[in-house]
Amino acid sequence: MDLMVSDELLGTFLPIVVYWVYSGLYVLLGYFENYRLHSKKDEDDKNLVSKSTVVKGVILQQAVQAIVAILLFKVTGNGDQAPDSSNPSLIVLARQFISAMVVLDTWQYFMHRFMHHNKFLYKHVHSQHHRLVVPYSFGALYNHPLEGLLLDTVGGALSFLVSGMSPRVSIFFFSFATIKTVDDHCGLWLPGNLFHIFFKNNTAYHDVHHQLYGSKYNFSQPFFITWDKILGTYMPYTLEKRAGGGFEARPTKECKVS
Repeated sequence: MDLMVSDELLGTFLPIVVYWVYSGLYVLLGYFENYRLHSKKDEDDKNLVSKSTVVKGVILQQAVQAIVAILLFKVTGNGDQAPDSSNPSLIVLARQFISAMVVLDTWQYFMHRFMHHNKFLYKHVHSQHHRLVVPYSFGALYNHPLEGLLLDTVGGALSFLVSGMSPRVSIFFFSFATIKTVDDHCGLWLPGNLFHIFFKNNTAYHDVHHQLYGSKYNFSQPFFITWDKILGTYMPYTLEKRAGGGFEARPTKECKVS
């Protein structure tokens, strides 16, 4: 019996599986207080939305993303590619990955920033994500459905189309982007975390944005901090030991918070 699953189906559903498996791992690690950027008590007390509501919201967004992905693969018609196009060179793969990262970062920076500066959109759309004052892993994709469509689904579609990647390559890119997004929201500062070593846009960087003092800074996501640096929305911070265990990201003294 042939049980082969198409690249299109894997590209659609594997990132969803990765999201829940990876975020589940961080839920377990979250019981170790010494790794947390906020206490477990603060996570339970300060957030303005229940975890069951968050789960329902994420599932809704992932359902929309899956539908759009299936339609996108149908429209682009990658099934009639040349045989050797499914095995691109490492140089081509690197170019596709980097260009997709740049496109996704650029789209999300400007859309994210616009949703903060437009009072109507912030109040009725983006503020839903900021109900998570203390971010946690499986809340990474908790957004208003319109924001999920505009930021993540459209942004992902653009990165796929502009980079020219195949459905097979998209399996790896979107799984990687999913892991990075979950990591940015996990609220943990783990020793040896490669994302913290290779990316300045990391868990602490995004945690600053979720705090009241940083809500107009650190818009960049999910990979680089380039646009924040260029356009003056970068908030430098220090990572300090928190009383009671764990860490806390604090703005540096020279940073003037308006």
